[in-house]
Amino acid sequence: MNDQNESRLERGKRALAAIDGAAGQNVIDALEDIAPDFSRYIFEFSFGDIYSRPGLGLREREIATVAALTAMGNAAPQLKVHIEAALNVGVSKDEIVETMMQMAVYAGFPAALNGLFAAKAVFAERDLP
Repeated sequence: MNDQNESRLERGKRALAAIDGAAGQNVIDALEDIAPDFSRYIFEFSFGDIYSRPGLGLREREIATVAALTAMGNAAPQLKVHIEAALNVGVSKDEIVETMMQMAVYAGFPAALNGLFAAKAVFAERDLP
């Protein structure tokens, strides 16, 4: 996924589009009037540098991200974006639920519950049974 001729910004925009589609762009757009530099940092660092590294595919990166955001227990808006992203890159509904249940062992039941309720909302929006 790493093309040496692309800038970090271009690479990040391409990666974000592949992962999140409109949901990720909506976050970036929402920052434009308050912190446009921060949106550039998200593109360049998060997606241009980290998500574009070899070693893990987008599917595995999104499972890790869903796990981390679930474990935090207080990042529901970001978790919902990454649940959408996980579904976009081929993670199944069951895999997302299992990832969140696993987090109960390490982050506690409240964090796992918050994650599961975020997932339930995303699944309902997507009409997933």
